[in-house]
Amino acid sequence: MQEVMSENALRDLNTIPGSEKKNESSSKGSFTKPYIGTATENLEEFQKKNSVSLVSPPMNGNETATTVLETGIPEVEYIESENLNDLEDVDTSLKTLLAGLESKDWVLVCEALNNVRRISIFHKDAMLNILGDVILLVVKSLKNPRSAVCKTAIMTSADIFNAYNDHIIDSLDPMLLQLLLKSSQDKRFVCEAAERALVAMTKWVSPVLLLPKLQPYLKHKNPRIRAKTSTCFCRSVPRLGVDGIKAYGIDKLIQIAASQLSDQLPESREAARILLLELQTVYEKFHDLTPTVSEHPDMGSWENFCQSKLSPLSAQAVLRVTNIAREGLVLGS
Repeated sequence: MQEVMSENALRDLNTIPGSEKKNESSSKGSFTKPYIGTATENLEEFQKKNSVSLVSPPMNGNETATTVLETGIPEVEYIESENLNDLEDVDTSLKTLLAGLESKDWVLVCEALNNVRRISIFHKDAMLNILGDVILLVVKSLKNPRSAVCKTAIMTSADIFNAYNDHIIDSLDPMLLQLLLKSSQDKRFVCEAAERALVAMTKWVSPVLLLPKLQPYLKHKNPRIRAKTSTCFCRSVPRLGVDGIKAYGIDKLIQIAASQLSDQLPESREAARILLLELQTVYEKFHDLTPTVSEHPDMGSWENFCQSKLSPLSAQAVLRVTNIAREGLVLGS
């Protein structure tokens, strides 16, 4: 019995240093794995509560109490855009906005980010003259290792896209990179929020301006970033319309889509497949209206066009994809 009790006592003692190590990690401002798990599991519950609770940890020197707060329920609840209320004093909020976004207190940063969202929704013209500075500081928050700050910044990005459309294009590059990075990571509730922000971007920013910004990331060394970019590119192209696609250069778009067909991740390949089918439909639409094509159908066929614009291997891959889809439509009709 004494030996069993001694073993139990030793086992209990051995758990103490690990606990202390967690406390040290929390006190340095980084989220520990228990926190991430809790945040992920309770995310849907938090989103159902349409309010924000920003609570600073007690500054009483009690390290254990701080750890309980940081590794338990998050102090920030995320508000959907439609549930945000207007500001009581817009002028005061604007005057303190940049300072709040630059604060070293992460709770104040989250408050400032939510104020950016409110101004974007209810008073967007009032922030136009400082929009570039605001976006730079939102990008800074996107890089923040604290998940609450990062996710709030992602939600802020989506509201900025919605409100300011093409006004953000000169400041888009650093924000785009961060959103692609966040949408490519393993932290699910951050990843999903970033994907929603990218959808907002492709919806509200003109494709003529957005596509050149996306194009370099199609060749990024990170395959996940390439995949997310391919999806954005695929969503954005149809918004050009038939005339817009023709003006942008359907041959250039086909070459881009063809390059993604052999990409590492299936998400890239599927986006490329969808885009190629869209381009084939557009090509056939505006070529049906050309008299010379109707007289010599083979000259203007999709097959000949692909073979004239692509390498033999790329043309073969594109035609395989589009022919299989066309055969499927015929069989299904």
